[in-house]
Amino acid sequence: MKITRSAIEKALTSISLPGEGKNLMEANAVKNIHIFGDEVVVDIVMTNPALQAKKKVEVSIMKAIHDEVYEKAKIKVNITVNAPAKKQNANLIKGKPIPGIQNIVAVASGKGGVGKSTVTANLAVSLANMGFKVGVLDADIYGPSMPLMFDVANEKPLAKNIDGVSKMVPVENFGVKLLSIGFFTKPDQAVIWRGPMAAKALNQMIFDAAWGELDFLLIDLPPGTGDIHLSIMQSLPITGAVVVSTPQTVALSDAKKGVAMFQQENIQVPVLGVIENMAYFTPEELPNNKYYIFGKAGARYLAADLDVPFLGELPLVQSIREAGDIGRPASMQENTAVADALTKVTREVVQEVVSRNEHLPPTEAIKITTMAGCAAVTKK
Repeated sequence: MKITRSAIEKALTSISLPGEGKNLMEANAVKNIHIFGDEVVVDIVMTNPALQAKKKVEVSIMKAIHDEVYEKAKIKVNITVNAPAKKQNANLIKGKPIPGIQNIVAVASGKGGVGKSTVTANLAVSLANMGFKVGVLDADIYGPSMPLMFDVANEKPLAKNIDGVSKMVPVENFGVKLLSIGFFTKPDQAVIWRGPMAAKALNQMIFDAAWGELDFLLIDLPPGTGDIHLSIMQSLPITGAVVVSTPQTVALSDAKKGVAMFQQENIQVPVLGVIENMAYFTPEELPNNKYYIFGKAGARYLAADLDVPFLGELPLVQSIREAGDIGRPASMQENTAVADALTKVTREVVQEVVSRNEHLPPTEAIKITTMAGCAAVTKK
């Protein structure tokens, strides 16, 4: 029996492409049909990359030719996948600056419990008081505290349609825009996520948010030097990093690792400086006395040893803790020693950002790959 091209084409009209509703001929999926006696080679192009879909089409072609053309035909089906490129908003490409945000400052600590989130909240409010447009991204996925510190724990971000895309509108208080995973979980709910899931949530809060115009976006990183830190630096070009530590030797050891992470050759995020929190305690009844409970000037010495700026010291004062607990950052207080200290540190941060932007090129986001179970970090 002679196998003809027209007979094969007729048989192929009985086969529909998965998910498209058109048969192979209507969809122009058949690119070539080669006939060599009783051998038939059919070249197909599909847009569905699923292995199951490809296998279904291959089996269907072989069955149709055997049933309708020649049952003893030797058939080979070559399937090429030509999936259309996903459209991506150029403004939302990972690793690119977010339009409208001038400076992205990561606030980190090598060790938990040193007051990093408290410092972040107060830096944000101080910047807002100075007239800057400020946002805070609470990237501490497993221990979000910003909603409480800004007295917005019961708020929820609203949705807004921008250019046909639904965006999260950050919650705002005290002149600071805020997004946190804490807005999407119950207060007593533990966030038990693996790294990829946490990174996905962070990317949504970064790229699916209507931040608007900001002079500063502060990122409150979790303690340590882990997956979340790499995800943030992969997603965003960080202007610079601020490391918070107490003067205690154990905290300083971890802070040193935090600085080293940002200074790693293939990361190279400029370290704006080190802030020493809980530097000393002054009781109300003895306003001229300073008690160095956790050690004296440890973070200052660390900054000198690492050749990074020392941004200042903040006292161990009950009012700072109380202000954070009730959602009224201490930076809001006027004409107090605490507010003055916070303002002074904030000015140092601003000055270092200005200096960094004048003397260094824009930071590049990093590209993360996996090698032998370890994270390999390279510049994009």
